[in-house]
Order: sequence, then C-alpha cells, then structure tokens
Amino acid sequence: MSRYTNAYASPKGPGDARPTALQVVEDEGLVGKLTGKVALVTGANSGIGLETARALRATGVTLFITARDATKAQKAIDEILKGTEAKSGAPIHAIELRLDSLESVRAAAKDFLSRSDNLNLLILNAGIMCTPEGKTEDGFELQFGTNYVGHFLLFQLLKPALLAGTSPSFQSRVVSLSSMAHNESGIRFHDLNFEKEPYNPWLAYGQSKTANIYLANEIERRYGTKGLHAISLHPGVIFTNLIKHMDTSSWVSSMTEEAKNEFKSAPQGAATTIYATLSKEWEGHGGKYLSNCAVEPPSQGDKTWQEGAAGHAAWAYDEASASKLWDESNKLVGIKEE
Repeated sequence: MSRYTNAYASPKGPGDARPTALQVVEDEGLVGKLTGKVALVTGANSGIGLETARALRATGVTLFITARDATKAQKAIDEILKGTEAKSGAPIHAIELRLDSLESVRAAAKDFLSRSDNLNLLILNAGIMCTPEGKTEDGFELQFGTNYVGHFLLFQLLKPALLAGTSPSFQSRVVSLSSMAHNESGIRFHDLNFEKEPYNPWLAYGQSKTANIYLANEIERRYGTKGLHAISLHPGVIFTNLIKHMDTSSWVSSMTEEAKNEFKSAPQGAATTIYATLSKEWEGHGGKYLSNCAVEPPSQGDKTWQEGAAGHAAWAYDEASASKLWDESNKLVGIKEE
C-alpha cells in the first residue's frame, strides 16, 4: 500500500490534502540528495511538466528540460530559478524538441548527448490531446506521432546514456505519461494513422496513451535486467493547456460533484510522476501503470472513464501487442535492433 492511500481516499478538489510533487520529494528525503544525477523532462515549459521540473530541481539533479522552441524553454528555466522551492546550484539546461518531427527528435538527442554521456531519469511528459485531424512532419497521425512515436525515438536514441547511467544503488528510470483515456482505444494496428477509417480525436488520443503504457512495459521487459526500468501513469485531471481543444464547459457541467472533487492542481498532478521517478518503492523494478501514487487496478466496467471511472483497460498489459508495437515502431523511425 502506498503511503499516500489515505490522502487520496476523500478528494476535495485542487489544493486539498493530496500530495504535491515537491511533497513527494520531501517525503522521500531527497531534497539536495541527487547531486551528480541527470534528469530530462519533455514538455517542461508549462503545466505538470513544469511542476515536475520544479520538484526535480529541488533534488539537486542536473536538469534538462525540453520545449518546442528556445524562448519557451528559457521562460520555463526562469520560472524554475525564481521559485520558492528548495534551491539548487546544479545546472539546468534547455533543449529544443518538437516531437512531431523525427528530425527535431534526433537533433534534440544529439544536443543532449553532446553535453552528457549519462542519463539517470527520463520523463516522457509532453503531449497533446483531442486535437483536430492532422499529421506530423513525417506523416503520422498527429496525436500518435507526437505523444508516442517521437518519444519512442527519443528513448531509443538516449538508451545508451540511460544504460551508462544506471548503477546498483540508483538504477535508471523512464517514466511515460499515459492517461485514463487509454481506455478509449487499444492499438489500431490495422489503421494506426486513421487512413482507412474516419478520424476520431478521442480514439486517436486513447491509442496514443495505450502506446505510452506499452512503451514503459516493453522497456521494463527488455531492459529491466540491465538496470533500466520504466513506469507509466495517469496524472489525474488537471486544467492545463492540454485541454485547449476540448469543450470543457459542457464536460464539467455533466459531472457529479464527486467527479469534480477528483480534479487536481498542477503541483498535485505532477505528484504521481515524481513518485514514479523517485520513490524508493520503485527502485529496481517497473512495468506497472500507476495513478494517485499507487498501482492502478483493472477497470470494473461499471462506468466509463469519461464518467470518472478508475482502472486500467483489459489490454494495458497485453505483452503480445506491446511487443508488436515495439517492432512496428522501430520500422516507423528507422531503428534496427539486434
């Protein structure tokens, strides 16, 4: 049982007693204790990505944050440096990364590797949700390409640094942000990019979030014995820029008060990410899907995820599908593995 189980038992909305990301760092006794370790967070210029970076900064890690352009990245660094969180003298670096461009992903990985041979913590946080129909620079459906394919390639390119950074006392971790919306769709192997069937923004988002779970599960299966572990998670419902394509007013008005109480602030939304990234409970193992700083149980099927249902989909731990997606993804990005 997680130490935070009771805190999540009776939520009362954003800012209630549920932990923040910084509280998790403090509870783990890691303020200023990770000097010399290296972490990279994608999409750290706003929302829960920024809060994740703030909390990691308090540990003393050398921090790399990515954003779509240098101006956004520098603004995020300025926000982190002027914060009231525990101070750190460790370096903080910005990297330009556009996940909807494989060329940009390769350039970002090259930029990181030019500055560090080792990587201890990789947080795949960036994402888009429920967007109008579109394609990435390389022709992938926009949400699948941005949320998953770009992150898959980034992991593959940074994998040597993650393996180089692991040690018996502090094994490397990858944290892949998924969503309860993965319940909307498994992997559409017959039509990954909605070229045969009409585009549906929620199906596309759900597929991409299932893919994020599979990415973590496969990393754990393939590299766990080598000291490289991975965890996926649902951060919660947080009102950030991620929801800009949604009609939130009608969605919220249809909710019960109980469901509305589940909403989190951005610092609370980043708590499960930091828990997955730093908790001693997850030292040396992974391959699980978390929510509310605990392993998420299977969905009970009594209501839909849109109605606030908890739980993971039946396909979340489908090893055959996860392995198939891994092999297909290598083909998509031009990676050849032994």
